[in-house]
Amino acid sequence: QVQLVESGGGSVQPGGSLRVSCVADGAARSLYAMGWYHQAPGNQREKVASITNRGRTEYADSIKGRFTISREDAGNTVHLQMSSVKPEDGGIYYCFGDETYSDYVPDYWGQGTQVTVSS
Repeated sequence: QVQLVESGGGSVQPGGSLRVSCVADGAARSLYAMGWYHQAPGNQREKVASITNRGRTEYADSIKGRFTISREDAGNTVHLQMSSVKPEDGGIYYCFGDETYSDYVPDYWGQGTQVTVSS
C-alpha cells in the first residue's frame, strides 16, 4: 500500500518561510494528484493546495500568492513552499494522494507534519 511520508515541518516566525515535502513511498506509478490539507487547532481541515500529474495547480484563497506547490516528475514527491507565513498558518499539514483521474477524492493520507508559527 502507498504510504505518504511528510517532512520539513517545524517552527517559523511570522513573515518567514518554510518548506514541507511529501514522498509517496510504494507508488508504482505517478498519482493523478497530490497536495496538502491544513488543519489549525480547533478548525476544520482545509485543502490548501493541489497539483496534478500534468502540473495543474489549485490554491485556497487563504494561502494564494504566498504558498507554492511543486511536484517532481520522478518519485511522486511534492513540495509546499510557504512564504510570508501568518500565525493562522500554524497547525498540521497533511499530504494527500489521489489515484483516480478527476474524481477529486483522496486515496492516501500522510500522518501530518507540524508547523508552528510564533514570534
